[in-house]
Amino acid sequence: MHTDFSPPLTRAQESRLAIERLYITMRHLFNRGFYKPSGVSGEEIRQALLTLRPEIYGSVNDPQRVELDGLVYVMDRLPKGIEACRVITLVSREGFEHSRFPVLVPAKRRRNCYRVDQEQMVIEVTNGRSEIYDILTHLTFMFMEADKIRQNVFLERGNKLREWEKLEAIIQSGGTVKEEERELALMYLSSILGRTFEETQQAFYRFAENAGTNSGLFQIVYGLGRTSVREIQEKNVDREINFTPMLRDRVGQHLYGERWANRIKQFILENGWQSRPIHIISANPHSVVNCLYAPAALSESTSWDNLFDLAYKLSQPAQQELRQQVTDYSSAHGLHELEDPGGTNLLVQLIDTARLDAKHLSKELAHDPKLIKSTQPLLLVMDYAFGEQAFETMDELLKPYDGDNPYALNVASISIMGKAGILTGDKGDLMIPNSHIFEGTADNYPLDNDFTKADFDGFGIDVYEGAMITVLGTSLQNKDILSYFKNSSWNAVGLEMEGAHYQKAIQSHAKIRGSVQPDIKIRYAYYASDNPLLTGATLASGSLGTLGVKPTYLITLKCLEKILGKSGETPPSPPS
Repeated sequence: MHTDFSPPLTRAQESRLAIERLYITMRHLFNRGFYKPSGVSGEEIRQALLTLRPEIYGSVNDPQRVELDGLVYVMDRLPKGIEACRVITLVSREGFEHSRFPVLVPAKRRRNCYRVDQEQMVIEVTNGRSEIYDILTHLTFMFMEADKIRQNVFLERGNKLREWEKLEAIIQSGGTVKEEERELALMYLSSILGRTFEETQQAFYRFAENAGTNSGLFQIVYGLGRTSVREIQEKNVDREINFTPMLRDRVGQHLYGERWANRIKQFILENGWQSRPIHIISANPHSVVNCLYAPAALSESTSWDNLFDLAYKLSQPAQQELRQQVTDYSSAHGLHELEDPGGTNLLVQLIDTARLDAKHLSKELAHDPKLIKSTQPLLLVMDYAFGEQAFETMDELLKPYDGDNPYALNVASISIMGKAGILTGDKGDLMIPNSHIFEGTADNYPLDNDFTKADFDGFGIDVYEGAMITVLGTSLQNKDILSYFKNSSWNAVGLEMEGAHYQKAIQSHAKIRGSVQPDIKIRYAYYASDNPLLTGATLASGSLGTLGVKPTYLITLKCLEKILGKSGETPPSPPS
């Protein structure tokens, strides 16, 4: 008789297997073209998600309690009204932008969506597989919570819960509740959700923060529950997820990234900048502009103690007039913005430093006027990419331009600023990677980071150096896997979604294809938006808010100092 003495799998190993099953299943369903979330294939995704127990989805495993923080997180990343749709179709750029369907853009994701009719939602996918996996994971969670609502609504004999009938009456009367009746309505809702009154009330206010891009808690709960109820009670109203043939053909082909990069290179050529040293910066579209232009633009409009104080002021919603002054001034002094209508949704800013007035730069920004005047660096600031989109865009950007007047970009440095989950600190801290470990693969990317911990000393912010884990999706991480990466010999300090993809593109062009110099300066720095190992500190617990202002601007300042400061190097000659 054979006895298996193999030790049981650890939770980290089980979780890694669950992630692998999720991605294999989702890729298979994508290639097939459709699936039903309540069918066999959908159930396989659900079970893998339940095994994984992602931190961001909180109490998803609880059979009765609806996970409210996770629901807020997901609905901020999905289009308004999707809770009431039973047919969801993922498409490529297929002409919907020219239709009369209103464009719906989620609060926390740059993607165009269209409500076709009462039952169908179309989601446009142009950022590659990472976006598809992100959407499918969120939809799976949403459907699981919808089924909890349905199960909570029906009593043992099949009668509807009295509270559900009350919610139904609210929705049928317009879906809005007068302030004096809100607490009563929230009490009804708490019974349907299996949550306390206080938890339900907090969720109501969190949904209200982005009221323009979601339907509000009452409508969302009713829409989710009703769609799930209909699937059980009626024929031919199953929930479905479809992928169009064009989407399946285009994923991975770099169609959108190529158009995006060619437009940038054409603009550089048209302005005669192709021989200038180019410094690529992946960052948000405001911190570089504010660091370079805000002190001069606002010198007579407002007062501030330092650049960080000015950044806090500009981040306030009520300061639109000040932000407009910065926009007007920067546009007159070398800033060119290129929107991308072609699908990447990545804004690009090209900053001609020859038109900067060095005398009016912030006193916090160490710079060398002679260096700026002699080299006239061109700053190419691109907005944050999403997962695999980072490889597509950086790969296409670093390729030589092969239009009517071919040329190779004279790339002097590449700086990546991002927000990431931290494993060894708290929100607002900094992480300086020495390598990127691509989760779920054998791909590791050591790097010679031009940033060091010492660059950020003395600013009152904790800084951690070590490996960064590039994850397949932030929504799929759990404490067991992350603790393994933190406590094992990997010595990881954080997790993000783009680093390995960026580095893969940079290495291929610098080490193999010769599009950029092999000793090009590379800089990576991340600020912590969450700590997924701490309960209540995940992304689902809420935004970073003003806590992110100082670390964002500190990284931006240090990046600009490396380019414009006394430590700036003479740029390399452009590759042949």
